[in-house]
Amino acid sequence: MGSGMRKELATASVFACALVTGLTATEAPAAISASAVTPSTARIATIFPSDAGDLGPEIERVALTSRDRVVRAADDGRWSGVPIVADDATALLDQLVTAERAVRDPAETGAELAFMGHLQQLVYRRLIERPDLRDGVFSAIPQDLRGAADLNLAASADLYLFGPGGARELPAWRIVSAPPMSALLADYREAEAAFGVPWYYLAAVNLVETRMGRIRGDSYAGAQGPMQFMPKTWDMYGEGDINDAHDAILAAGRYLSAAGAPDKIEKAIWMYNHDNEYVDAVMKYAEVMRADPSAFRGYYGWQVYFVTTSGTFLLPVGWSKD
Repeated sequence: MGSGMRKELATASVFACALVTGLTATEAPAAISASAVTPSTARIATIFPSDAGDLGPEIERVALTSRDRVVRAADDGRWSGVPIVADDATALLDQLVTAERAVRDPAETGAELAFMGHLQQLVYRRLIERPDLRDGVFSAIPQDLRGAADLNLAASADLYLFGPGGARELPAWRIVSAPPMSALLADYREAEAAFGVPWYYLAAVNLVETRMGRIRGDSYAGAQGPMQFMPKTWDMYGEGDINDAHDAILAAGRYLSAAGAPDKIEKAIWMYNHDNEYVDAVMKYAEVMRADPSAFRGYYGWQVYFVTTSGTFLLPVGWSKD
């Protein structure tokens, strides 16, 4: 198998963490509507880099608690908080539309773009957790966003089913910044040109496997690197460093091509990870990017959460279990 990715890693990936710091220096902040965030009673524990050991101490971080604080954050140019998702259908719809439009707006850059990608991710998570809100939200989504919303919700639900849900402790990972967006896109395109695998499938695999390379650490089965290769598979298809994003993405293109992509892309992705929900999620995220390449900008902002029997934990850049 091209990837030894275990289900616990996908569980973490679907619910992903703190704001992205890997944007290029030229991507300056731009103005965003304060309606992007609405208060919520939901709480997610955040594990900070200084925390070590198992689940304790569990530090809860809720950076934004009211619209007024969001407005002040926007005025001050600081978008470093964790988005707070709404608990009612009307406000959640507003958040979904705001986030989806923001990540597709080329004028939206920097920390605000990262914030909106994170908000987008958490909105779909809320819709999975709260099925009572779905009809009210989806019945009113603008037509131009409906297809992407359907696919995003379905893919996220696939990964929710893909996860084990029984982890008792946090994984032995280290969370790092993702490579710059432009560098990842260049790597996907290079692999596409070399091996014929469309870039959006590589991006979708990278998203699901390690949140664009944010997760550093072996899977339960021993898979490694941003594209999660088993060492023996890497010996066959990899060149260079298994932990280097460029080398790993090219190896993924090489492997998927050997497995039948692009003509038999679904089969090739199944060879990458033998799980139907995994395959379906990758295919759906890829379809969103195929239809609208700017959707990648939103996925780039998705962060790392990990679900345990003790709750859901936000693992920010810099966190390490050791």
